[in-house]
Amino acid sequence: MSKPEQVLQIEPQNELRFKGPFNEPVASYMKLTNPTDKKVLFKIKTTAPKKYCVRPNSGVLDPNSNTEISICFQPHPFDPAEKNKHKFMVQTAFAPDGEINMEQLWKEITPDQLMDSKLKCVFDLPAEQVEQIDDTSKFSPKTSVANVTASSNTIESELQKAAQEVQQLREEESQLRQQNIRLKEEVLQLKQQLGQMRSVPVNRYAPPVQEQTIPMVYIGLAVLLSFIGIILGKFAL
Repeated sequence: MSKPEQVLQIEPQNELRFKGPFNEPVASYMKLTNPTDKKVLFKIKTTAPKKYCVRPNSGVLDPNSNTEISICFQPHPFDPAEKNKHKFMVQTAFAPDGEINMEQLWKEITPDQLMDSKLKCVFDLPAEQVEQIDDTSKFSPKTSVANVTASSNTIESELQKAAQEVQQLREEESQLRQQNIRLKEEVLQLKQQLGQMRSVPVNRYAPPVQEQTIPMVYIGLAVLLSFIGIILGKFAL
């Protein structure tokens, strides 16, 4: 069974307009007129109930009477993705004769008794707010993905560079350790030679022997060994 046609005259018929900016409450109005000789129940519904304040949102229209509905759009950051999603519906039904209990009546009304009209919301934005939305739209998901990809490539390049530097430092450390081992061996040989020289018996009647001195090359090797030890200590840290 088809639904009955709407008996109320609704102004505007198809859309509710809200003029921004939307950082403060913005009101739009709807006029309901009952041209019949019967009482008509009405109820206003919306797809976004948390964002609108509707007064009155339900009531009874006497025969040949009208009422004005105030619809206030609550202030909030405007999301352009929602501008075509908000809708209103005016549900109506003929009221029975006698005393009316609104809450009970709406529970008892069957779907074949309901009449409804739908209106969409239209948002008129100031020029400066339109420019802001356009600027925001330039940062599309594709752009964001491209930025993330570029950032990931940069990080990967930096990590590879750091790994190469660490490898080079390890090779230099290995070379220094080998040099240190060789120097230690040379110093040990030097000490052994000095020990052998000291163990030779002294002949007090022999002509004086000129004092042996440590060649400068060994002194230089000892200094270099100490320097390498300091460097290796820093690598260990």
